[in-house]
Formats: sequence, structure tokens, C-alpha cells
Amino acid sequence: MSEWKIYTKTGDSGTTSLLGGRRVPKHHLKIEAYGTADELNAFIGLLRDQDIDDHYRVFLKEIQDRVFTAESILACDKGCKPEFLPYLGEEDIIMIEREIDDMNTHLPELSKFIIPGGQQSASLAHVCRTVCRRAERIITQLNEAEGVEDVIIRFFNRLSDYFFVLARKLSYDQGVPDNEWNAGKV
Repeated sequence: MSEWKIYTKTGDSGTTSLLGGRRVPKHHLKIEAYGTADELNAFIGLLRDQDIDDHYRVFLKEIQDRVFTAESILACDKGCKPEFLPYLGEEDIIMIEREIDDMNTHLPELSKFIIPGGQQSASLAHVCRTVCRRAERIITQLNEAEGVEDVIIRFFNRLSDYFFVLARKLSYDQGVPDNEWNAGKV
């Protein structure tokens, strides 16, 4: 049996390969896009490791799968055969919307902006939200430069909304009120 090594040394010159084989600089917009999505996925894993209800844990695992799917699609260069890639579709966005709607039925109406904080899992959900928003900004920039499937842009937009509502719901479940912004009044 041969030994598998994590290092290939092919990136030592500051380039990496897209799916399809083309080598690009490690700061290429495609790399930034799927790299930021990968960072989000790591934070989602950390959120799953918190003391949260099993329902959230299972749903977050589903989300991680879809984020990884989006990463693979973003890593695909022109000429890459999409039929060999996992599928991300409208039903994935609907899945997130249903989860948001379900959580919202239990939450008090929102009348002020929310400042992250209050308890650890909610704060971490806000970290996921902000990293997701950064990924979305990079993906929309990539879309302007070379085009991105519309479903990916919508998926990350909806996902950031999900993390906002999840943060509120995690606090609510713990009996911690929203950490409302009082516009300069402490």
C-alpha cells in the first residue's frame, strides 16, 4: 500500500488548479470565492459542535453538504463537465426558507437591529452569517467577472438570512433576549 501525503508541492509557486486543470494564482477570484465558502463551512462545523438542539445540528450538517457542493461548482473552470459535479438547486433554497419560516414563528417580532452577542452559539451563528455575507460579496464579484450560476448567489444570500434567524432562535431557546442596538445609548 502506498502512503498518501497531504503535500504535493504543486502550490509552492503560488498557484493552484481549478477543476478542469487550469492553474491560477491562489488569489484568483474563484479561489477567493470557494476558499471563503470553505471558511464558512469550517465555522458551521464549529457551530454544530456547540451545545445546541439536535435538530439544528442535523440541519447544519445538511447545510455543510450544500456549501461543499457550491464550493465544487465554484472551483469548476470553463470546460469542466458539470454532470460530474454535485447538484445545487432551487429545492436547496426552499429548504432554507422553510427552516427560516419555521424558526420565525417562535420568535418575537424584530423592531431593532441586533448586535451579535448574548450567548456563545448565537454569537457563532453571527460569525457564520458575516462570513457567508463575505462569500456572497466575492461570489457576486466573480459573477461580474466570469459568471456564476444564479442558484449559487441566491443560496448564499438565503443562507446568511438563515444564520441571522438561527442566532436569534438559539438565544431565544436559551431564554436570552435579543441583544438590541440602541443607537449610541447604553
